[in-house]
Parts: sequence; C-alpha cells; structure tokens
Amino acid sequence: MIDADTMTARQKTLALLALVVALVLEIVDLTIINTALPAIQADFGGDAQASQWIIAGYALAFALLLMAGGRLGDTYGYRRMFLWGVAGFTLSSALCGAAGSGTELVLARLLQGATGALMAPQFMALMQVMFQPVERISKLAMFGVIGGLAAIIGPIIGGLLIEANTLGLGWRLIFLINLPVGMIAMVMGYIYLPEARSGRPAGVDLRGIVLFGLAIAALLWPLVRGDHGAPGATEWALLAAAGPLGWLGWRHVSRRVAEGRAALFDPSLFTNRPFAIGMALSVAFAAANAGFLMCFAFALQAERGQTPLTTGLMHVPFGFGAMVGIAVLGRRFLPRWGRWVLVLGGVVMAASCAVILLGIGVLGLEFAVLVPALVTAGLGMGMLSGCINPVAVAQVDRDHAGAASGLLKTGQQAGAALGIALVGSAYFAGATLTGHPGSATALYALLPLLLGCALLAAQLPATIFAKALAH
Repeated sequence: MIDADTMTARQKTLALLALVVALVLEIVDLTIINTALPAIQADFGGDAQASQWIIAGYALAFALLLMAGGRLGDTYGYRRMFLWGVAGFTLSSALCGAAGSGTELVLARLLQGATGALMAPQFMALMQVMFQPVERISKLAMFGVIGGLAAIIGPIIGGLLIEANTLGLGWRLIFLINLPVGMIAMVMGYIYLPEARSGRPAGVDLRGIVLFGLAIAALLWPLVRGDHGAPGATEWALLAAAGPLGWLGWRHVSRRVAEGRAALFDPSLFTNRPFAIGMALSVAFAAANAGFLMCFAFALQAERGQTPLTTGLMHVPFGFGAMVGIAVLGRRFLPRWGRWVLVLGGVVMAASCAVILLGIGVLGLEFAVLVPALVTAGLGMGMLSGCINPVAVAQVDRDHAGAASGLLKTGQQAGAALGIALVGSAYFAGATLTGHPGSATALYALLPLLLGCALLAAQLPATIFAKALAH
C-alpha cells in the first residue's frame, strides 16, 4: 500500500489522475441526463413524474448519504471507500442502462445517488491527505477546470450518443458509457491512491446517520419532490421538523464525542472559523448558482423564444469565465489576497447576473451584450467556487478530512435545492404577483444570496494559509 506521507511527486500526479477520471464520471453523468430526458419519457410512455424523479431521486439519495460517506472514509479508509463507491456507481449505471420501465430506472438512479455519495467525499479527503493547504489551491483549481469542461460537454455527449443510436440502444448509452470509464477509475485508484484514514475513534454512528438523514430529508423532500406543485400541509410539516431533527442530531454527536465514541462528525469542526464560514458560503453560493442557471435557461426560452440548443450554447461563455476564474484568478491570487478574492467574486457575479437577467426580460439586450456579461458572471462564479473548498479545509485537521468533505458536499447539495426553490419561486410567483418578467423578479432572491456570499467572505480570517502552514 502507498503511504500518503512518503508519496513522490509522480505518485501524487498519478493519484490525482485517478481522482480526475472519477470526477469526470460523476459530473458528466449528472449533466448528461438532461439531454436524454425527452427520449426516456417517450420510451416509457410519457410518465412525467417518473422522468422528474430520475433527477430528483438521484439528488435526494446523494444528499442524504454524503455525511455518512465522509465518515465511512474516516473509519475504513478513503481509498477503500472511494473504490467501493466507484464500483457501486459503475454497477448502478449498468442497471440504469438495462432498466425496463420508468420505475426501474428511478430505483437504479437512487442506487447511483447513494453510491455517488460514498465516492464523492473521498475526493476532498484524499486531496487533504496528499497535499498541503497552499498546494491544494492549484490542484483544486485543476479540478474546477476539468469539472467545468465536463459539465459543458456532458449534454453535448448525450446528444451525440442518442443521435448515434449505436446498436439501437438510444438513451441507454448515456449510462452504459460509464462502464469503461468506471473500470479505468477503479484500476487507477487501486494502483495509485494512498491508504489513509482518520485517527479518530473508529466505528459507524448509525443513530447520527439516521437523525441527520431524517433532517436532510425533511428539508429537501419538499424542494426536490417530483410533482413540483405548491407545498401542502405535509411539505410544510416536514420543513418545520427539519430544525428539531437537526438539533437532536447535533446533541447526539456532541454527546458521542464527549464520551470518546465514534460520531458522524465532531461539532468542534465548527469552532474552526474558516470551516464554519466556508460551510455557510457553500450553502449560499450553491443556492445562488443553481438558482441563476435555472432561471437563465427558463428565461431564454420562455421570454426570448430561444431553442434548447441556443440556450445550451449560451452557457458556454459562462462556463469559460468560470474556468478562468477558478484556474487563473483564484489559483493565482487566493494565496496573496485571501478572503478578498471571494468578496470580489461575489460582487462581480451579483452585478453581472443583474445585467444578464434584466437584459433578457426588461432591457431586451442583444446577445452580443449578454455574452460579455456571461463571461464576467462566470469569472465571479469561478472566484467563489474555486476558493471555497481550499479555504474551508485550510485549517482542518486531517483526522476530520472525510467528515469535513461530507459536510461541505452536503451543504452544497442542500444549497442547490434551496436555491432552485427560492430563486425559482421568485421567478415564477414574482412574475404573477408583480407583472414584471420572471427574469427580473428572480433578482429579489438571487442578489441577497450573492451579496451575502461577499459579506460572509469578508468575515474570513486575514491569514488563512499562513496559520495553516504554521501548523
């Protein structure tokens, strides 16, 4: 087995490549599904609710089990859980491709989300084990660029595969293509990834998993349920129960840690100021980003009459700006400017998104004007998204690597669901109530989220990485 503390530069590079292959597998699978939904719906007789749950079921299972996945990595080893996660993701992809009905496909997607939750937290945990805090900035910047490219090409690959219809498999190819990619990730991970785990008390905190799982489910179910109708009494009751369930879970893990027993996570993580602010930033930024992208796509088609293809192409300038923001601005300036990179990112993204959404529905700006605004919005987005994770874990002890990664990913998933609900409600309901285009009313929810990110970032310590290096 490879020891993380004695790895050479070449070994670290090869280990990083193994993580990159799995990252591409996860992100492409997440974005490619949107292209295939119409074909899947037509194949299974127009079951709209099943089609919606193909996405929502994955998101719910993924969010519910992320914290457990992080803790399992702490207990049984990050490499081992990564390999099990990739294996399960690959197998569930095969089940998706072989599904004979909408129900079977939804069940396979639930399994895919669950195994993805086992795999995903190990990315950050292994990065934390292999690299020092400042080193992580450039490595995570590379992850951001590759992730951005994967998100852009995912729908394109989906369209090409469905159009090719090789062997008459149609949309099934978007899942079956994961098999060779997953096998490559498993082989590379087995050979090159280091063996590491937490020094905390070993074991699985089942009660903590259940309590926090119920809290997350109570929060997310009303937001990602398949029918997308107005919340009823059940949904409001679940939302009201999320807080008490979370409090019970917090009290439980606090008691377990005080007794020296294994817990889902150590609440003392939140006494680490960069991590606590990073968690809040993860939620707020994910909400703003998911809400903006949803409203942008809707507004282009509903308010400007653009085709899905044109709408997809209009995302390219945003993706390009995001990659530059992550790989160039964030990587180069975060070690020197620290928190001000994130503050600037939040302000730039807020101003640019306001120009874009007002330009679509109120000002009627030409695409020649919207494209530069999309690039600058992407730059702001990249300066935020590329910096949040390295800042959040800069001063986190390696023994908490898996739990910290699982918490951050859970925050991002919860934030995305909240953003779609909040900004989406402002888009759809606001237009009805005010008579203004939804692209304009969405800003009532979007701008506070982005400016809130800037304010949160301003509260970060001035010397995040200097203190990390001192330890």
